[in-house]
Formats: sequence, structure tokens, C-alpha cells
Amino acid sequence: MATIEECRSALDKLSDSMQRAEGDVREAAALDRSVSCHITDLDVTFAGRMRGGRIDVHDTVPGPPPGRAEIRLAMTGDDLVALVGGELNFAKAWGSGRVKLHAGVRDLFQLRKLL
Repeated sequence: MATIEECRSALDKLSDSMQRAEGDVREAAALDRSVSCHITDLDVTFAGRMRGGRIDVHDTVPGPPPGRAEIRLAMTGDDLVALVGGELNFAKAWGSGRVKLHAGVRDLFQLRKLL
């Protein structure tokens, strides 16, 4: 089972990848939205903001997200690490329910370029 530190590191790695993106992916990464990522097996939530092509995590709280972020993810720590590491396909994980993503329709269309 992935640790909180490994999950935080995976989010940092994802943020770094987003910042280096080009074209349509860079456009999608440039959204300015509140973000939460609930790690279900650890019952911890990383909360922050996606802006300027990065994800800035500003809070780590126990339990589910304390507020309703504009983009909300939920998955196990192992799935987060596997997704960022390229070992798990996002579309398959989302389709099977391993990863949950909640966002507005316009944001979903933009995010699919990232994922």
C-alpha cells in the first residue's frame, strides 16, 4: 500500500509533467480550478489548486474532502502511483470505477486532453 508521502510525491510528479506539456495538453493544464484528491485506502485528501500548468497542494486533511473542489478525484494510493508512473491507464481505471473523477462538463472535455 502506498504511503501518504508516496502519494504526495506522485502528485508532485504529475504537476511537473503538466508544466512541461505542450499543445492541447498544455492548454488543458492551464485551467485555474480548485482540486481535491481523496486517497480512499489511506482516508486522506490532498486539496489545492490547478493553475499555471501546475497542481499546488496546499493542504492534506484526514478523511474525505472538506469542501467541494471544482475537480475532484478519488482512488487508492497504489492507483495514484501507478497512474502517474504510467503503469495504469486512466481511461480504463475510470471506466472500471477504480478512479472517480467529478468535474463540470467543460472541465471534463479539457481534462480528457491531460488524461
